[in-house]
Order: sequence, then structure tokens, then C-alpha cells
Amino acid sequence: MTATGQSSAPPRPFTGVTARRAAFVAIAVLLGIAMALAGASAGHAAPIDPVVPDDGTGGLSVDINGPNGAPSSSVITLLGITLLSVAPALLLMMTSFTKIFVVLAMTRNALALPSIPPNQVLAGLALFLSLFIMSPVLTQVNELGVAPYIDGTIDFQAAIDAASGPLREFMLAHTRGEDLALMTRAADLPNPDSREDVSMLTLIPAFMISELRAAFIIGFVIFVPFLVIDIVVSAALMSMGMMMLPPVMISLPFKILLFVLVDGWGLIITSLIRSYSGG
Repeated sequence: MTATGQSSAPPRPFTGVTARRAAFVAIAVLLGIAMALAGASAGHAAPIDPVVPDDGTGGLSVDINGPNGAPSSSVITLLGITLLSVAPALLLMMTSFTKIFVVLAMTRNALALPSIPPNQVLAGLALFLSLFIMSPVLTQVNELGVAPYIDGTIDFQAAIDAASGPLREFMLAHTRGEDLALMTRAADLPNPDSREDVSMLTLIPAFMISELRAAFIIGFVIFVPFLVIDIVVSAALMSMGMMMLPPVMISLPFKILLFVLVDGWGLIITSLIRSYSGG
């Protein structure tokens, strides 16, 4: 009891509800101060117009060339990696590789040697023969398209157009008109005025068809003498009554002997090279 006759109660501590209310009030005050400061700053800030580059295009442009107009090393590296990824398709569709490989494979089958020489040997021989035959064309591609583009004298599209010219002439020289007409009708396109007006999408499959046809003709000529040997050996074995002896075992040594005596590989490779010399 105090002197006034009233009892003094101890102060109540803050409860959870009271503490949350105090925190909410403090956060509201801080947000009000921040918004006031932001409004003051926006009232005094001067608007800044966006800067549009005046390059004559009215938009964003990306320059892949260096300061002297030549393509940068990173672009050349990217193009080189892309070319390596599509090189097998280009090698098969636009060079003499397909015809040479098919002829060599048919020669191996005519000798009744399905795995000798192996495919790796035939593919390597066909590859280097293709490089030998295509060397003038590849030289023109480098001189007309690749070298000027690297030097920066022409752009990428002009380099593609210039480099495709020698390849186009090579394929046109070894493509039959019947195959070009076949692909044109298959694509439902109008007949071109001249062979030079044929599109690459029509020329490439027509060139491959012509190459396969020429390869099978050469393979037929190669098969004929070996077929004669098989017939003679089979007739001899039948006349002697040796029914159980496979004729292939007897005819194989004679085939190999004939092929070696006439220098078969040299004749075939020489014929393949001369088949492209006229073009």
C-alpha cells in the first residue's frame, strides 16, 4: 500500500501481439521514408533519351570481320570446324570418291575376295585418288573463293558463289542430260534454259546417279573375264565328275594369276583417272 492508499502493480511485459505490432509500424515508417526519398530523387532527375546508333540500318548489326575487313580468327575456326563436320557428305556427293570406291569394291567381289583388301584400304585409295583427280578443281576453289575471303576482299556470300563455280563445272561435265531431266521432273520444276541454269539441289543427285551408273558399267566389264574363268572351271569339274569340289577354290588362283599378269590394279586406276580427264 502507498501513501495514497492505492496499490502499485508491476509493469506488464510486451506480449507477442504487441511486439509484432511494433515491428509492423517500424517497417511501415521505413517504407514511407524510402518512397519519399525516391520521389524526391525522381522529381529532380532529368530524363535521358535512348541513343540509337546511326549506321544507316536502323537496327542492331553484328560485324564478324576484323578491322582490315578480313574475317577474324574465331570465325575462320568456326567455319573450319563446320566444314570438317560436313566434309564426308561433300566428299561423297560432289567428288569422284563414290565412283572410285564402288569400282574398287566390285573388283574385290569379282575376285571372290570379300574382305581382301579391307574396306579401310579401299577407302584410303579412293580418297587419295579423288584428291589427285580433284586437285585442279580444289585449286580453283581456293583461288576464287577461299583466299579472297580470308584476305577480306569479298564477303562470305560472294565466296560461296565463287567457290561453287568450279565444283559446278566439274559435276556438269560428268552428269548425263537424262539424269538432269529425271531430277528436274521429280522435283516438278520447269526445264532450265541451259545446263548452267540447273540448281545445285538438282545437280548433286543427278551427278551421283551418273557416277553410280558409270561405276556399274565399269564393274560389269571387270566381272566378265572372271565369270568366264568360273564357267570354264565349273565345266571342267563337271566333266571330271568332281561334284563335291567347290569351283571357287579352283578358280580363285586362276583369277588372281590373271589379275596379276594383266596388272589389274594399274589398268583399273588408269581407266578411272582417264574417265575424268575428258571433263
